[in-house]
Amino acid sequence: MRILGIAGSLRRGSHNRRLLRAAGELLPPGVILEEWEGLAGLPAFDEDLEDSPPESVVAFLELVDGADALLIATPEYNASVPGALKNALDWASRPFPENVLREKPGAVIGASTGLFGAVWAQAEVRKALKASGAHVLESELPVGLADGAFGGDGGLADPELARRLEDLVGDLVREVRAPVEQSA
Repeated sequence: MRILGIAGSLRRGSHNRRLLRAAGELLPPGVILEEWEGLAGLPAFDEDLEDSPPESVVAFLELVDGADALLIATPEYNASVPGALKNALDWASRPFPENVLREKPGAVIGASTGLFGAVWAQAEVRKALKASGAHVLESELPVGLADGAFGGDGGLADPELARRLEDLVGDLVREVRAPVEQSA
């Protein structure tokens, strides 16, 4: 099973990229997290290009389509979603209703240097995914005060937060496996 990880921050030292990597370390055997690094390379969504999108968009859509699930880690900019992440979601949502997000299992987590751990941005990303037809877990994981949230091993320093992250990624894996187990 392959989960596509998308960090909504372009910053090299992104707390959300660290959060994705911490989640990847908690996945069960046989499940891999593939971290997508192309967010900065997507052009602004342009409906005129929808039928013949640029190569970077085609590559992104193929990655999303080929993934078993999505795990998005978002920071919060101005009480909302970073523009580059929203742009990627806009590309993936088209053409509606038959897009690469349709019925795709997904989960959203977030880290911020403030107290609230990007909860508003997480809600906005979940809303955009649901509107696009994705099957999104309602669970959230706000990681506040992210400057000190990670230990030397790269994982979350707070054992309770680490347990909640492990539960969330476990729920995502179970969500992917549920239709397979039901049809068996």
